[in-house]
Amino acid sequence: MKVILFIVALLPFLRLFSFAFLDKLGANPVEFITRNTGDWTLYLLCITLAMTPLRKLTQWHWLIRLRRMLGLFAFFYALLHFTTFLWFDHGFDVAEMWKDVLKRPFITVGFIAFVLLLPLAVTSTNSMIKRLGGKRWQWLHRLIYLIAPLGVLHYFWMKAGKHDFSQPVLFGLIVAALLIVRLFWRWQSSRMPLTGRQ
Repeated sequence: MKVILFIVALLPFLRLFSFAFLDKLGANPVEFITRNTGDWTLYLLCITLAMTPLRKLTQWHWLIRLRRMLGLFAFFYALLHFTTFLWFDHGFDVAEMWKDVLKRPFITVGFIAFVLLLPLAVTSTNSMIKRLGGKRWQWLHRLIYLIAPLGVLHYFWMKAGKHDFSQPVLFGLIVAALLIVRLFWRWQSSRMPLTGRQ
């Protein structure tokens, strides 16, 4: 399953690469790459968040073993998204990029989400889990509950100039639903000891 997932998750990148090679990126190649990598970052973040609820609902416990790879691919596409911004928009001029980050709120939010993804990617190995300890590692990786809404907000603000809110709203509803399900289960589990004593 991991091999299949790896191949499937890599397909959008291979498609993008082939489009670039065949000169099929359209009239605005930078916008095409930026949009495509941003979309796939959000797709994979949503799928990563969906793994635990899906496992609980289906009892397919093997799903949880795919979550780390999905998270790493979400980071991979976020890295491509950020690199496109840094390279094509600013020619790797970090000072100019930083001015843009501070000036434009939607870029600020997207940059914060990307920075928060970095420690999750760095600590994704088994050795880092052992070094941090399971509990601290879990607390750190709960940053995804903040990263996903920030990613949606970044997308929403970016689309605000074009008055096209359909996709950002859809992403927002999906992320909200996945987070509400988690909150409900946590509230339910916190009440169980109390119910048992009655």
